[in-house]
Order: sequence, then C-alpha cells, then structure tokens
Amino acid sequence: MAVVALRPVQDADLDALFEQMRDPEGVRMAAFTPEDPDDRNAFDAHMARVRSLPGITMRAVTCDGHLAGSIASFPDGNQTEVTYWIDRAAWGKGIATRALALLLELVPARPLYARAASDNAGSLRVLEKCGFTAVGTEKSFAAGRNEDIEETILRLGGSA
Repeated sequence: MAVVALRPVQDADLDALFEQMRDPEGVRMAAFTPEDPDDRNAFDAHMARVRSLPGITMRAVTCDGHLAGSIASFPDGNQTEVTYWIDRAAWGKGIATRALALLLELVPARPLYARAASDNAGSLRVLEKCGFTAVGTEKSFAAGRNEDIEETILRLGGSA
C-alpha cells in the first residue's frame, strides 16, 4: 500500500505544483480556479501569501515520498474551509482521501467546510469518505469553466 504523508510546502515544490494546477482536465474538474491558471506570477504571489498567513495550514501531499499535490485549511469569514489539489496522475488511488484524513488530524477546528463542483463526483466522494455531509448548493462563477455552475457545500462537525 502506498504511503501518503503531509509536510510543509517547500520552495522546491512550487514548479511541480504550478504544473499540476494548470492541467486542463484538473482545472475543468476543480472548476473554481484562478482566472488564468497559466499566470505564473499570480500563482507565485498567491503561494507566497497563503504560505505566510496565520490561520492557514498548507501542506504538500506526498505519496511514497513523491509530491502528489497540496492540501490546506483556511479561514473564510467566520468559518474554516479545506481545499486540495491532487495531480491527475494520482487520481483514483485513495491519495486525496488519505491526505484529507491526515489534514483533519492537524486541524482541530470544527465545523469545517468544503466546496466542490456538484458534478465533481471524485471530490465529493473524497469529502464524504472523510465525514463531510452536503449542507447546500449554490450557483457560482467557475473560472475553470468560464460559466456559472452548481457548487455543493459540505460540512464536517457542528450543528445544522
């Protein structure tokens, strides 16, 4: 069985993470992406900001020692959300589910929230396997698809 682990994001990870996050199929599935996934300057500025802000837990996801993606929790208004990006080559192998379970051990805040395009069955499955339940939907503009789409909002812990 593959060993999935989390570690702090290192500067040496940034080139690979940038490539992962601009993969056209990944952008389409994630849907809620930067307006221009090919803008390296915007990516670098975003990563510098999120890696330095208090309240954000950001980790590299590794599988058998190789970088497989990134995962984070971050404050959004009065709630905390989780997000992750797994390299398309690693999809369907349980890596995202294991990475999210590990992040949930690091982040004590509850409730936690997550959002996913309602047609992103893989991401919804990952969240549900880790105990998140759908609490609503909303239409939002998805830059990765250049249109408004339905987004499912999920919660872990807390009351309805």
